[in-house]
Amino acid sequence: MENNHKKNPVDAEKSDGGSRRVRLEDIALRCGTSLSTVSRALSGEKGVSQALRAQILEVARAVRYSPAVEMGGSRIVLAVSQVAMLDYHRYQFSWYVLQGLKERAKVLGLDLVTHPLSDKGTQALTDLLNQDDIGGMLALTVDDPAILDVVVNLKKPAVLVNSEDPLMRLSSVMPCNRSATRMAADYLVSHGHRDILFLTHPGRRTIEQRHEGWQESMRYFQLPCAEQQVISVTDWLPELAEQAVVAWFREKKRTCTAILCANDSLALGAINGLQRLGLDVPGDISVVGMNDLPQAEFASPPLTTVHLPVQEIGVIALELLQDIIVGNVTIPRRIELACAMVERQSVAAFNAS
Repeated sequence: MENNHKKNPVDAEKSDGGSRRVRLEDIALRCGTSLSTVSRALSGEKGVSQALRAQILEVARAVRYSPAVEMGGSRIVLAVSQVAMLDYHRYQFSWYVLQGLKERAKVLGLDLVTHPLSDKGTQALTDLLNQDDIGGMLALTVDDPAILDVVVNLKKPAVLVNSEDPLMRLSSVMPCNRSATRMAADYLVSHGHRDILFLTHPGRRTIEQRHEGWQESMRYFQLPCAEQQVISVTDWLPELAEQAVVAWFREKKRTCTAILCANDSLALGAINGLQRLGLDVPGDISVVGMNDLPQAEFASPPLTTVHLPVQEIGVIALELLQDIIVGNVTIPRRIELACAMVERQSVAAFNAS
């Protein structure tokens, strides 16, 4: 008789002689919950029910999960770019990634040393990373080639968070931005939309990938995706998105059926701009965001968006850094996390007839 039993992650860990360290993901899968919930439960944080916390702790004991053993006493540099350090309203994405990192570091018993990066040079970062008790580095939202070169040349374990090394010298963890916007555009097409604008703030490679996802979807369905259908703003502020949308419609003297936005802040601004023009969302034009930040749910109308696993990004980045430090990972790798549609009320089906 064929045996259809599938090994769970913990069984797999036991069967290979214990060569693979048990991870938070294994406990989360066993308990049917998220990485961030497991992290909060193990660190004693609030927000986890008593029953679920007990279950998580029981599973952790059963699989002999001992996170602090391998990296205990290490200090980890958390280098944060100016982009990520700017005010909360612009860069909430990075703020939530930081929360995931801090929760996971607490579970591991690690000391995170935050180091802000600026355009004044990299000597301070170099001096910090050269200290003997620094085990490795996490770099959040860092795109500057000069900084990437510094990190590579120091030969210290490092993981990029929400960015990537074009030359693959450094490992990285980020959401799959291209597939996220591809999914959102496909969703709009499935609701009958054929003329879809893309509203963005260009500059970072991650945002270029979102642009590419929109283009991939449009080309797949043989729909137009010319530059005339791209609205660009100079910052992530909703008021700038509102102004840009109003200006676009007044200048182009034409309409579209939907706007796909590179993040939720732009989407909220787009809704305001459309409403200023006397257009109904979603009755006249549908709007989709990206990130699934808290304010999306409370917009008017509530915003259909794409959920990015922001806290999980930080957790997995720290797990990966741990593996690099102890020698379990020797070849740089790029980890991209899948995203998911969150359906609310800012999208309506479009019927061309």
